[in-house]
Amino acid sequence: MSLFYRILLFYSIITLLSFPATGNTINEKFVVVLDPGHGGNDPGAVGRKGKEKNINLNVAIKLGKLIESKCSDTKVVYTRKTDKFVPLHKRAEIANNAKANLFISIHTNAVARKNSHVRGTETYTLGLHRTEENLEVAKKENSVILIEDDYKQKYAGFNPNSSESYIIFEFMQDKNMAQSVNFATLIQKHFKGCNRIDKGVHQAGFLVLRETSMPSVLVELGYISNPSEETYLLSEKGTSELAEAIYKAFLNYKGNTPQTPVTSTIKEKAPETPTQNTINTNSKPVFKIQILASDKVLPQNSRQFKGLKPVSWYQENGMIKYTFKEDEDYNKVLRIKKKVVDPKFKDAFIIAFKNGQKININQAIKEFKNNK
Repeated sequence: MSLFYRILLFYSIITLLSFPATGNTINEKFVVVLDPGHGGNDPGAVGRKGKEKNINLNVAIKLGKLIESKCSDTKVVYTRKTDKFVPLHKRAEIANNAKANLFISIHTNAVARKNSHVRGTETYTLGLHRTEENLEVAKKENSVILIEDDYKQKYAGFNPNSSESYIIFEFMQDKNMAQSVNFATLIQKHFKGCNRIDKGVHQAGFLVLRETSMPSVLVELGYISNPSEETYLLSEKGTSELAEAIYKAFLNYKGNTPQTPVTSTIKEKAPETPTQNTINTNSKPVFKIQILASDKVLPQNSRQFKGLKPVSWYQENGMIKYTFKEDEDYNKVLRIKKKVVDPKFKDAFIIAFKNGQKININQAIKEFKNNK
């Protein structure tokens, strides 16, 4: 079977396996699944003194205890609580069967010894990698399937070490992307609170996130390949601080219920305090390019916009989210994204609004094509 047909077959299988609902409709409690990466005969990244699998588990257990002791309305489910190997598809299956509201996969990063100075935390959501660095992280985490029995059959011929296999992620639009990015942004915000270097929120093709049917993130706690960072990751202080940061992000995320987005354009004449505009009420989908998110409104001349203007913002789940350009023509917005935005914001993505409310991007694209 050709690679193209294997890709389509894999995408079809995953689509059929995905549950349509993202919320917990049976249990009254909010359900969060904690997924300590690797385990058992899969050590993950290995440092001079420690192993990734143990760091991941340590932080996950501490995070779970914080949630269980302080959030009586939340149920914590673990993909593993001991040093054992759990296949990627089983991890997602655990989350889907629990009808979870949120999935947190916890990992530790590493680079080649010649780059041992690299350090910092980053959080990923599902998507097509925009940089070679993001692809390498996805390859590293996905390579765990190689030690599974019959992985070629289970993952429809997916080769985690082949860049061609990641073409499948071009066909996928995660219906939970906005919520996932929101949570990832909150995690990075709280990591900075414990003096961690912020390497940002990124997207990449992680199999474990693709098979989950709820908002999901993959957290890279730091670099075990950096000697000083490894010492921190192996310390009681380090793992406690990291668990506490993710816990605070969880509280922020869980405490903000979905709401109708509020849109505003950052105007040239009001750089200090942007003025809120009337919500667009077009009956046709309006496409915009989301470039970043923050916990506050930034001035229109902020360096974080990298020269793009005019920039608009909308509020969702307690976060301020910034967009560039808008048009009813999806193809026009896509061209602008590729030529103008991607060189500046490699993790930017297109969103859509209709009648003043944010809608599913796949639904919007389908409607756009039908209206042509």
